[in-house]
Amino acid sequence: MIEVKNLVKKYGSRTALDHLSFTLKENQIYGFLGPNGAGKSTTMNILTGYIGADSGEVLIHGHNILEEPEDAKKSIGYLPEIPPLYPEMTVWEYLSFAAELKHIPKKQRTKEIQKVCSLLKIEDISHRLIRNLSKGYKQRTGLASAVLGFPEIIILDEPTVGLDPKQIIEIRQFIRTLAKEHTVILSSHILAEVQEICDYILIISNGALAASGTPGHLEELAHGKESIELTIKADRSKILSVLKNISNLHRITWKHESEDSCDILIDTSTDVQRVCENISLAFAHQGIPITHLSISKTTLEDVFLELTKTVPQPKKGVKKHDRNL
Repeated sequence: MIEVKNLVKKYGSRTALDHLSFTLKENQIYGFLGPNGAGKSTTMNILTGYIGADSGEVLIHGHNILEEPEDAKKSIGYLPEIPPLYPEMTVWEYLSFAAELKHIPKKQRTKEIQKVCSLLKIEDISHRLIRNLSKGYKQRTGLASAVLGFPEIIILDEPTVGLDPKQIIEIRQFIRTLAKEHTVILSSHILAEVQEICDYILIISNGALAASGTPGHLEELAHGKESIELTIKADRSKILSVLKNISNLHRITWKHESEDSCDILIDTSTDVQRVCENISLAFAHQGIPITHLSISKTTLEDVFLELTKTVPQPKKGVKKHDRNL
């Protein structure tokens, strides 16, 4: 349905998108996850034809967004991070204006507007001026405009920013409803939000695709890394002489050292309980006391932070490949 091929976009000397490529299928909720400045909004703007890329292309149902804009855009509904509302209009006037821009037949406009107002629960405020609405109702009005006419692809850039918890829950429920018959692309820098509602996640960092996969794959990646925190009453040389005989210790980090004690962190991806038993028995056999032992699991936040570290710039002529989780 959507093919993005080697998008490059620069703002002066800053590279916003660096050979970004991916393909999206129908009737899925896709999450664009990344820190602020990662390139999410730039990607959204190029997908909708709002701005052009310096190189690369976007195909919507085979139509190039820049070469065949009318054919490509008729399949897209878009909610920018800041909805482009007209405060002097009422909600109904604004949606009528949006329906006209979308070339919805005049005989169908009233029915279509009533339908989106009902879905987003804004019937009661449809005749109020937009300037007098709360942040939540303004966001709902912008979302109603995006889904008006029910295009096949709905693109939402940070749709829950500034909303209270109740409003966030309601918007998320509505997005899940849309995904039954539409492809939804959701941009966010909030891990919990993307994990909660998305079928597939693309993590963008420094304008490049750092990783992609289902939330389940991300969970597997997170659970595959665990660490053991230890305080051992011995110096470094004695500790190393014991640890060298224990298998499945991937990395040892020395956090603090004194004359008679060391705090260390040991990474492992195997049975962490078994590794702890082996460590305890080995030091007990040598008569070396362990005064603290605890296990810490890598969280999804840790995985996200690891994946969104600075991505090295590729050499010219070298194609960057996706790193799938």
